[in-house]
Amino acid sequence: MADELEIKAGAARKASRTLANITSDVKDRALRSIAAGLLSNQADILDANAKDIAAGHENGLDESFLDRLLLSTDRLEAMAADVRSVASLPDPVGEVLEMRSMPNGLKIGRRRVPLGVIGVIYESRPNVTIDISVLCLKSGNAVVLRGGSDAINSNTALAAVVKKAIADAGLPGDAVQVMESTDRGLVGQMLKARGMIDLLIPRGGKALIDRVAEEATMPAITGGVGVCHTYVDKAAELNMAVDIVNNAKVSRPSVCNALDTVIVHSATAPTFLPALARKWAELGVQMRCDTRALSIVGATKGVSAIPVTSEDWDTEHLSLTAGIKVVDSLDEAMEHIVEHGSGHSEAIVSEDYTAAMRFMDEVDAAAVFINASTRFNDGAQFGLGAEVAISTNKIHARGPMGLKELTSYKWTVMGNGQVRN
Repeated sequence: MADELEIKAGAARKASRTLANITSDVKDRALRSIAAGLLSNQADILDANAKDIAAGHENGLDESFLDRLLLSTDRLEAMAADVRSVASLPDPVGEVLEMRSMPNGLKIGRRRVPLGVIGVIYESRPNVTIDISVLCLKSGNAVVLRGGSDAINSNTALAAVVKKAIADAGLPGDAVQVMESTDRGLVGQMLKARGMIDLLIPRGGKALIDRVAEEATMPAITGGVGVCHTYVDKAAELNMAVDIVNNAKVSRPSVCNALDTVIVHSATAPTFLPALARKWAELGVQMRCDTRALSIVGATKGVSAIPVTSEDWDTEHLSLTAGIKVVDSLDEAMEHIVEHGSGHSEAIVSEDYTAAMRFMDEVDAAAVFINASTRFNDGAQFGLGAEVAISTNKIHARGPMGLKELTSYKWTVMGNGQVRN
């Protein structure tokens, strides 16, 4: 296990030095080849994924987990589209961030450079194998990938597509390394691999992220858990509010930018909550309500409404479950978010410009939305092509991490004989 990590991380380190100086044309050719390979190898990929899904059913995995694990023709086509999108983006490597001339004649600037070797520990979602590989390759970084045992067949099939594509395009074949061992001890080995891995990114649940935060010996992106709120203000337009809240919860409940709690102004609750409850009764969403919300929606035909618990306010549900809280002011809504939010995605629905701007300015989160679904907090939706993670950190990167977030910079100094007195 340790030998596998040492060998593969060492190979990635060596490849990273070559990859850092590969031209944009070669990298883009490799990415387009990956996109084509996802579609031409669709049958093999879906067969491999079917094995993981079947094993997941046998092991009693819940439906939200299985949804994150599932690949389909539509999802593969979306993955390929995201890869092509990344290929079409400007290459960040070599970008001159600034350049100025000093009084002594020195020309001093900063130039964007790759980080080196990115290590990624992720659970269930096989699309991460592709997203992170292509973003790392485009930004000039090598990558060491350690997926979960639940997706081992899917990840292996996807990695084979990537490795063939980069070899055919002329990139160093060792730039993408996939750990074959599913031993949980490998996670601990990666956390101690300072000097081999420059940045570690966990993609998974709170337990994994907390462990990385506590044990990683190298810089790590340790945010990402999404306890996401949408506040429906007293000045909200009813139909818009129902559509936004429903989309944020139902469109894909198993992902981190899905809604967990609806906060509703008391002046709006008597009309908004029954409309939402009727829709959610049809869609099977369980509403976990505070006392005032329960008194409003409890009689709605077919609705699943139960009293909320204190733990619900701090839970990333990842399922068709939502907390419902009624408040008497914008300030009370924002206080609830301060106490229970995770700094991921927060939204307000309001036609009151002043209220919306206060929410935008005062709510502290990686992404804040006015009259839009939190489901847009996504690298592809933000024009980044894809993402390696959504960071709730405040240092280095925040929100969806794309190409630029996988780079650092170096100072460049050009002179003509200057020496310091």
